[in-house]
Amino acid sequence: MTSVIPKSDSAATDTADAAEEATLERARAVATLLDESVRIPVVGYRVGLDPILGIVPFSGDLVAAAASLYVVYAAVAVGVPKRTTAVMLGRIGVDLAVGSIPVLGTLVDAVWKSNLRNVEAIEAHLEST
Repeated sequence: MTSVIPKSDSAATDTADAAEEATLERARAVATLLDESVRIPVVGYRVGLDPILGIVPFSGDLVAAAASLYVVYAAVAVGVPKRTTAVMLGRIGVDLAVGSIPVLGTLVDAVWKSNLRNVEAIEAHLEST
């Protein structure tokens, strides 16, 4: 017969912290892919797939918005408050709406970087808990 040793509160907290950190890292990877994955050679500015996809009228912005929802999913998974989650969804909505404007939308997508802002909101929540 084997004995079961209950986990201490500290071990459970460590496991939860590790899970939150893994979720944050995945969200950060998605945000980086969408907002800063490609370096423009001459100027050194970084853009991601979001403005590149934005070149394809409307459907490209829809694909980028759908991918952006993963960051919001990660926020919900780590317990970000509903108000902050709503703000994150609002950023994606604005990104989708403005990004749908030909040429101007692509330029705004390249500068605004809503996904990185959303990851910063997750990090701020995790630091405050």
